[in-house]
Amino acid sequence: MKTSHLVCLVLLPILCQARVTTFSQCPAFFVDGQSPTILQDPGNNNRYQQICQCLLDQNSKPHDFYATLYDTQNKIPVYSAYNLSHADIDREDRWYVEPQLDGGKLECMGGQNQIPIANRGQKQALNRDYDGNGYDKGHLFPVYHTCSSSAMLATSTLTNAAPQDPAFNRGRWRLHEEAMVELARDCLHAFMVTGVVPGNTVIGNGVRVAKYYWSALCCLEKKGRHSQAFIGPDNNGQVQGLSVKELDARLSGLNHFNTAFTVFGERC
Repeated sequence: MKTSHLVCLVLLPILCQARVTTFSQCPAFFVDGQSPTILQDPGNNNRYQQICQCLLDQNSKPHDFYATLYDTQNKIPVYSAYNLSHADIDREDRWYVEPQLDGGKLECMGGQNQIPIANRGQKQALNRDYDGNGYDKGHLFPVYHTCSSSAMLATSTLTNAAPQDPAFNRGRWRLHEEAMVELARDCLHAFMVTGVVPGNTVIGNGVRVAKYYWSALCCLEKKGRHSQAFIGPDNNGQVQGLSVKELDARLSGLNHFNTAFTVFGERC
């Protein structure tokens, strides 16, 4: 599978930055430069934040690795969009937050000490929210879909994770992530979007547990494009395959986002 230079850059030193901006600043992670639906809350214009997730290189130039729509009310992402590429990368479990979401002056992934004490955790999850509650930090853009140490580190921000049942995270969803690499092996370019649907359970300081995880692949080939979607767990704890249009319909429904939602539109 052809890999994207945006994903496979190795950046030294590793200085982290995530720009809370608009997706127009990082269109490379979307089919034809167009993002999935950006949710709106009429009662809170600042609820959903568009983040270009990036790292700084040795010249302090930002390089984007993926994009995230983040829900500051539920304190979990809606989705992360990225270019799928895989290599065997040693994983490091260090977790960043986004100081600018909580009034920090530095637009960097970093420690919560970069956020004013009174503001910490107001609009995003913190590591302590996951302590002792039995849930994993479930990546949307997973380490398994990266091909460099820099990309691996860039996935480790809590704006790219939601509380996930550990049995599902380490079982059926892990197998699904592995299967996606095989499914995309012959793609010239593989656009992925992975998201969550919030449930009713809350952990820590108002962090919503994901009821469903979903993903959609748009595969660009010489002969055209094809797509496939997945959502889980179903009633049997499995990951269900379906068309992207069927996924759009489910996500638009009353038990999901309850508003018109499309992942790729008519583009794939």
